[in-house]
Amino acid sequence: MSANEKMLSQFATRVRQMLLQYQELKSENAGLCGMVDERDARIRQLEEQLAQARSDYDSLMMAKMIEISDTDMESAKKRLSKLIRDVNKCITLLSE
Repeated sequence: MSANEKMLSQFATRVRQMLLQYQELKSENAGLCGMVDERDARIRQLEEQLAQARSDYDSLMMAKMIEISDTDMESAKKRLSKLIRDVNKCITLLSE
């Protein structure tokens, strides 16, 4: 075997090794890309859940504020009714 044939044989062997390594890396890269896609999908799902939870929280806070306002409205109605009764008593006393 001449030196050129030996070098050519080594070169062919190295090219085959590089092709095999390339295929392995390509397969590994595809797997990693799949994992990244799965993580991205999970992140989107969690972000949607977070947005929904924030929306629910805001709705609950608004409901709580309205509930407090209803209580205040009842007390205001009671105070207004008492004031109206007092005014009516005063009118009655003045008209006598």
